[in-house]
Amino acid sequence: MEKQAATSIFESLSSGLRLDVFRLLVKKGPDGMVAGEIANALDIPPANLSFHLKALSQARLVTVEQEGRFQRYRADIPLMLDLIAYLTDECCPGSPAKCVETVAASNCAKELLPPLSATPMKATT
Repeated sequence: MEKQAATSIFESLSSGLRLDVFRLLVKKGPDGMVAGEIANALDIPPANLSFHLKALSQARLVTVEQEGRFQRYRADIPLMLDLIAYLTDECCPGSPAKCVETVAASNCAKELLPPLSATPMKATT
């Protein structure tokens, strides 16, 4: 992932409403949701939701597939994982094994954290 892509993603998710939409779509997984379902689940007016879905689409955080007269939205999970990898690939000065204490201090479920590897990855800028 390049820095420009990561910046675009964070700019898009800086809206609390967009963050709620993205998290809901992550929860729904590959089934995704149509816009009306998202609007109902989050109690958002459809016109307002449309604006935010467009921004998420432009940041490539969601994919859209036409289903008859509806559009189904899905979170781009691989992109989300790429972002996490981009943020953590040089953790603990490029030596992930040194991150053991940091990982132990995290409130995140251990199965959700990236594995610690002995060989650091190089980030692209």
